[in-house]
Amino acid sequence: MEERITALETQVAALIERVTPTPPASDTPPVPEGTFWALDGLQERLPPDGTGAVLYVGTVRVADQRYDWQYGRTVDDLLTSDWTELAATMSALAHPVRLRLLREILGGRQGTGELAEIEDLGTTGQLHHHLRQLTAAGWLRSTGRGRYAVPAERVVPLLAILAAAGR
Repeated sequence: MEERITALETQVAALIERVTPTPPASDTPPVPEGTFWALDGLQERLPPDGTGAVLYVGTVRVADQRYDWQYGRTVDDLLTSDWTELAATMSALAHPVRLRLLREILGGRQGTGELAEIEDLGTTGQLHHHLRQLTAAGWLRSTGRGRYAVPAERVVPLLAILAAAGR
């Protein structure tokens, strides 16, 4: 009987270890009180009889720039909107070279000359094609002759999409 209890305790401990979240790494800032602090704040602002809302927020520092962003929409608004209108914006992200370009530009390589030096991006013509696609979809903005930047209002949404795609 004692062996069975010990075996059960071992199994319970293993299950608890599986479902217990891993503590953040030492370089990760501590999460404010309550695991769902952003969700709690959103729920406080919504009518109790509504269908809910989606919110994404972020504070980002890259290439000596800081971006703070917050955006939300109600579920009803999202479900009744025409999703087909988003196809061009979403499809612009559906290419490995374009994702690489966004990462490089966000990281500080903003000139076409700097970007052309990166291996595996293709020819200069292909590079310009990808830059045009990203600019047309609003993921990039021309900042001058042959220079590009990710618009401030697109930085956190881009990273939120990447975070969601990685799940």
